[in-house]
Order: sequence, then structure tokens, then C-alpha cells
Amino acid sequence: MVDAICQEIRLQKNYLQDRTLDSIYFGGGTPSLLSERHLHQIFHCLHEVFSPKPDCEITLEANPDDLTQPSPKLLLSAGINRLSIGVQSFDDHILKFLNRAHDGTMAQQALENCRISGFKNISIDLIYAIPGQDHPLLEDNINKALAFAPEQFSAYSLTIEQQTVFGNWVNKQKVIPASEEFNATQFEIVSALLSGAGYEHYEISNFCQPGFFSRHNSSYWAQTEYLGVGPSAHSYKTQTRQFNIKNNALYMKAIKLGQVPCEVEVLTKENKINEYLFTTLRTSMGCNLKKIKKDFEFDFLDTHSKYIENLLSNNLAVLENNVLRLTFNGKLLADQIALDLMV
Repeated sequence: MVDAICQEIRLQKNYLQDRTLDSIYFGGGTPSLLSERHLHQIFHCLHEVFSPKPDCEITLEANPDDLTQPSPKLLLSAGINRLSIGVQSFDDHILKFLNRAHDGTMAQQALENCRISGFKNISIDLIYAIPGQDHPLLEDNINKALAFAPEQFSAYSLTIEQQTVFGNWVNKQKVIPASEEFNATQFEIVSALLSGAGYEHYEISNFCQPGFFSRHNSSYWAQTEYLGVGPSAHSYKTQTRQFNIKNNALYMKAIKLGQVPCEVEVLTKENKINEYLFTTLRTSMGCNLKKIKKDFEFDFLDTHSKYIENLLSNNLAVLENNVLRLTFNGKLLADQIALDLMV
């Protein structure tokens, strides 16, 4: 698989107009299971084809159970300089409910290992609005995480999909999903505690210490071109988006034949407007309506004037210099607002 990924990197050498890389992200699946040798192989290929900046942000997603010593030191020596750690919770009962392999003690030990090993850029993933997690337990989870002073937090509400174990439990009434009111209160707790600890709430689900916003995530929100390699990987250019096939065996077979097995979608003007709207509304920088009018000849202040006025009058958004930003109350309804505004 690593050989195939490296070969795809070579096949995709002309995909990006600017071959200077500001961010490299190992994510999806469990990339922390890669050996040091495999990481070096991928890095060698990336340097062969592209030009990572000296301060390139290089992130690897990892589970706490993969970060026992000496793993963090090996990751750091291989070139990883940022970790995104899927802690989710420090409570053993919640972790068991989420079917996680680690327990709370293991999560804390993993974070300590990463700090001792020299990592100076750590992001912690937490989940809230979990059935069985009351407000004091959520506060305790956040405070335990804050003890390690992570540079970033990603906090997500538990989403229950129909075709999953959780969805099946809900259908059988084994689990009662959190209400919208409970979800909103938990979001308020997360925001209040992290903002009070000095973290910037720079995107609905993301908080960071000043200067430590995720370059990887921010590139999505800014519609920067990016290349994804490997099965299921997505790539984006100004006019198109492409999706690699999911099947590992078929992926490797196609790469061996010198082909990138992907579907390509040509983006319409409406696609581009909607994507810009949906991503930027979630951020603290807001949605620049003047930019949309200039780039796409579409005037939201004209076509959606009544809806925008309603957002402003209900304290769900503010409009300053043609930039529409959601208030805290608006963030609670961000997805619905974006859907209502889509063209």
C-alpha cells in the first residue's frame, strides 16, 4: 500500500499548480500504525516530487493506544511535528460506550508521552452530547485535557447515523440520543471553558491557542487547492474535485498500471458559491459577500435580503463591511442557516 501511495504521488506531480507544500496531513484510517520506515519512505517521495516548506505543518492522526513509548519519539524523528489525537473522552464508561480501545488513564499517559517526547503542537479531539455524559462529566473531561495545554481542541457533537450500531440502538430504544437543548448546552460549556482558558474559537468545532490554528483545516475553509492520495482520498482544484476509489485491492491494481482510479466532478458556479458559503460561515472570519459578488456575480444582499435581515434582527449574525458572521446563537444553527442560504 505504501508503495502504491508513493507511486500515486509521482503520478499526481502536476495536480497542484504550486508544488510548495504548507501542510501535509496523514489522516483517515489509522496512520499511526505506519512504521518509521514507511513514514520515511513517504516523506522521501514527497520531497522528491514536491517542495515542503521548512516550517511545513505535518500532522498525523493517532489514537491514544498507539502513542505508548517510544512511538511518539519515532514519529517526531520521522518528521511528524503535529499530532491530532482521538481522545474523545477521559471517562472509561463513555469510552466503552464509544467502543474505543483505550481507557482514560491510557489517554492521559499518551498525552504525557507526547509532551515528554518533544511534541509542541498537539490537537485533542473530544466528543460531547453523548448519552450518559452529563454536564459535570463534560467539564471534567475538558479540565483533564486542559491540564496538558494542547495547542488545539476539536470538539464534535456525537452524530448518530442510521446504518450504524448507534443507529440500531436508537431504533431499538437501547439509547436515547441527546436532545437539541442538551446538545446546545454542552456546546455552550465547551465554548465557555475553552474561551475562558484563552483559546480562540476560530471555527465552530475548533479552538486553538493564539497562532496555532490548523493550516490543514484552514486550507479547506479558504478553498486552497489540495491533493489527497490513497484509497478514498479527495482532491480539490479550482474547477474540479476528484475522489479516489475506496477498494484497496482495486486501487493498488490501478496504480500498478500507472492509472489514478478516481472520479472527477466539474464544479458549477452554484457548487463553488455553496461550498464557500458553507465553509466560511463556520469560521470566525465569516463569509465575505462582496467576494462572492465579485467572483461569481451573485449578490446575496439582493437575493436573500429578507433572510439576512431576519438573521441580524434575531441576533443570529452580524454584517460588517459585507462580511456575514454568525453570533454564538447563530453557530448553534449554522448548518440550517447555510442550507437556507444555499443557491
